[in-house]
Amino acid sequence: HNFAMLERRSFVGGTWLQNRYPGAAVDVQSPLYSLSGHPYPWSHLFAKQEEIADYTTRLFNQHHLNKHVKLNANVKEALWQQDHWQVRLHSNEIIKTKVLINATGPLSTPVVPNFKNLDSFKGKAFHCNDWPKELLDVSAFKNKTVAVIGSGASAVQIIPAIINKVKHLHVFQRTPHWILPRLDWSIPKSLRKMLAFKPIYNVIRFFIYWSLELRVIAFKYSESLLKLAGERPAMAHLKKQIRDDDFREKLTPDFIIGCKRILISNTYYPALQASNCTFHDKSDAILEFLEDGIKTTNNEKITADIVVFATGYNAQESMVSYPVIGNKGVKLHEQWHDYPRAYLGTSVPNFPNFFVVTGPNTGIGHTSAIFVIESQMKYIAKCLDVIKSKCLVSLEPTEIAEDNYTQMIHTEMERTIWSYGGCTSWYQNAQGKVIAMFPGFSFVFRRMCKRFNFKHHIFNR
Repeated sequence: HNFAMLERRSFVGGTWLQNRYPGAAVDVQSPLYSLSGHPYPWSHLFAKQEEIADYTTRLFNQHHLNKHVKLNANVKEALWQQDHWQVRLHSNEIIKTKVLINATGPLSTPVVPNFKNLDSFKGKAFHCNDWPKELLDVSAFKNKTVAVIGSGASAVQIIPAIINKVKHLHVFQRTPHWILPRLDWSIPKSLRKMLAFKPIYNVIRFFIYWSLELRVIAFKYSESLLKLAGERPAMAHLKKQIRDDDFREKLTPDFIIGCKRILISNTYYPALQASNCTFHDKSDAILEFLEDGIKTTNNEKITADIVVFATGYNAQESMVSYPVIGNKGVKLHEQWHDYPRAYLGTSVPNFPNFFVVTGPNTGIGHTSAIFVIESQMKYIAKCLDVIKSKCLVSLEPTEIAEDNYTQMIHTEMERTIWSYGGCTSWYQNAQGKVIAMFPGFSFVFRRMCKRFNFKHHIFNR
């Protein structure tokens, strides 16, 4: 019970309280996108932001976590001092702790491209991660001309949510994504009550989990199955909703499905065809910003009141978003110079009692990230138990154990769609190495995390 949660923002809750843009919803079935042992009466199969935020708030209240939270506590630096971590905040306050768990999240530092003359734009411009309070009610878009830059997971949700409210919408697409139908439905109230009952909730989670786990066979072992079960229905969805051949071609990806994040939506394609929507692909890209809008590479001048950047995140730098200095002055960013790497994607040689949640190669493309995070927590809990039971000053993985694990990860990665699929994505670093994803079944990762291997660690007394 002796722990503190350092939150850089002025409120707690993370992803689903920060991301409040219109249409925000999860793309994994709600019963699996929740903590094991903590049921919730979800109203939709794919929960919307408001419900996930409520679920998160309930967890904070249930476990009395608010008393452990320090708000506006942005970490400036973490330094290992022989037997403890010295954590310096931007306020210059210093916090001493025996164990440091980094959970900053790889998708938490928004990226806005360096567009020419962006500073000259006099209208309202923001990243969708920082959605303004005054625009939470979509009626605020009435009589406004809006430009949405990006066509990824956030844009696919935002565009349909605001298309019927704006005066005119301009959509700028750099690369198209594969999109599958969103098989969502409202859960009847009678079933919602049953979801709150743990045994029934666990059975539902069980069936959802194993149905999703089968996707790994396609992602890693069978390109033909991937095309049959993924690309073919995605193309059928595209053909059904986009009848114009030329427009459909602009929306057809040139890489194998799964190489980038697969999106799900029933409303994105219809929104692009609305009478008040203008679509711009890479042949009509942004040349520069003007005071009152955007100039395209076709020399077209577009007037805009609001610009929304749905342009993604810096996944590598967000993984650990502050300097960390370990044993003998070793700096984490220097040790990760080639690419981020960690034992079980969680612990790092030369950095005692330091753990990274959603660290290198812990991302998952086929199931719930929560399952992987809970797996990491099982390993971290084992480490804490060993430190306590053996009265250790610290522990850390050996360099050999981390290197063997990392080599295994990237050897297996060569067999996956993320490696050979023919795309560039946030799953990769600047050199094209896949640093985000785990190349296999999530239950395999869970099994490795549960089995604490003493030979893989250095113990300091």
